[in-house]
Formats: sequence, structure tokens, C-alpha cells
Amino acid sequence: MNGASKKGPGSFPDYGFFQLTALVSLRILIGWHFLYEGVAKLTNPYWTSAGYLQESQGWFSEQFIALANNPSLLAIVDNLNQWGLLLIGLALVVGTFARTAAIAGVVILALYYLAVPPFPGMEYAMPAEGAYLIVNKILIELAALLVILAYPTAHRIGLDRLLVRKRQTETA
Repeated sequence: MNGASKKGPGSFPDYGFFQLTALVSLRILIGWHFLYEGVAKLTNPYWTSAGYLQESQGWFSEQFIALANNPSLLAIVDNLNQWGLLLIGLALVVGTFARTAAIAGVVILALYYLAVPPFPGMEYAMPAEGAYLIVNKILIELAALLVILAYPTAHRIGLDRLLVRKRQTETA
């Protein structure tokens, strides 16, 4: 039986030790990054996404800039961003509702990417960490979350395991 095959309807993929370790490590590391970013933003009373949104030069720049220029909407966006990062990160680290967290993570990273895409000819006030051309760390982390979605692990190593067991005992 290969590493990602299913044993039957309703069962989970059977990963080898290395596969499972690598996938769980990836989930936890991405979760830690999200969690840290959420905590850092929540604990900084001066943090706001206004500068990032005002830098937008992508396809949806008008919408992102409008959000930055509307104090009421900006407060909502900032709260959603801070708490979203924290909750997504926490869920990925502990392995509960990991699928939902991964989907939410993909959405938030896609919004970051669309707001300030690394396309040729676009220059931003905040310098990039490297010379990006289309692919940047946001896009790479988004792709890694897609791997987490494709190869779930929280049902084996994470709090989701307890939820799966409870459901299995209730149906038995």
C-alpha cells in the first residue's frame, strides 16, 4: 500500500513516519508563523494595516486603498487580520480544525499577495527582503498551506484526533 492511499471509505491516508513527520512539521511551522504574527500585531498598539493597504498596486488596488482610507473599515480589517492570524496559527499548531484554518490561511495570504504583488515594474516604499519576481514568501507559504490541505495530518497528530475518535465511538 503506498503512503497516501486510503484503506476504505471514511478512513484517513496512511503516511509513513517520514511523511507524517514532515507534514506535521510543516503544519506546525506555518502555524507558529501565523500565531507569532497575530500576537505581534495584537500586542503592538500602533500596528495597523493601513500602510500595507495604501501601498497596493495590484489588480484590486482601488479596493485595498479604499479600505485603508476608511477608518471604520480599517478597524474591522485590522481586527480580522490580527485575530485571524492568531486563531489560524493556534489551530494549525495544535491540530484542531486544521482544514478550516488552512483554508482561512490560504485566503488571507492570497489577499496579502493580491494587495502587494511582486510583479515587474511595481516598486513599494517598504523594500522587499530579496529580489522577487512573481514568487515571494507569501506565495510559497500559500502553496505550503495547499499541501497541508491535500495531505491532512491533524487527525493523526493533533487535537482533531480526539474529535475523530469521539465521532467514531458515537457512530459505533
